Amino acid sequence: MIDLGLTKIALIGVVALIVIGPEKLPKVARTLGTLYGRAQRYISQVKSEVSREMEMEELRAMHKEVQEAAQDVGNSIASHLNQTGQMIESAWQDPPAPSTYWTPTPTNEQIAARAKTFKRRKLQRTSNVPGWYKQRNKVKMHVMSGAARVALHRPRPQGKAPASFYG
Repeated sequence: MIDLGLTKIALIGVVALIVIGPEKLPKVARTLGTLYGRAQRYISQVKSEVSREMEMEELRAMHKEVQEAAQDVGNSIASHLNQTGQMIESAWQDPPAPSTYWTPTPTNEQIAARAKTFKRRKLQRTSNVPGWYKQRNKVKMHVMSGAARVALHRPRPQGKAPASFYG
């Protein structure tokens, strides 16, 4: 704020001591200190208020730009929708050309071939593999837990069978 060096402050202190006197100097120094603090706070408040106003101006400008961009996008979408609606309306109102909606009727051979391929594909999707084929090719037919598999393949004593599963 004010450029005061140590020598300038000492010179001001000596002059104040001579002019004011030693009895009133502490009271005047305290008063000057409080006034200096108030001035600093006032200047900092003014600075912060100015910066806030500048930020608000920037935000207002950005808000205006965003609103304009949103309005442009809305207008663009509305015009595209309007064009699309007009195209749909014109397509709906105009009768189609005769060559676009006619398809030839399939012959009996084509119908039979389609039915045959459909039946073959349906049979492939829905048929089950017979159990004897699974057993012969060692395909698992049932899911078995690890403990059940161990119990199944554990060597059995030659005597009588155990009373429990864990035995």
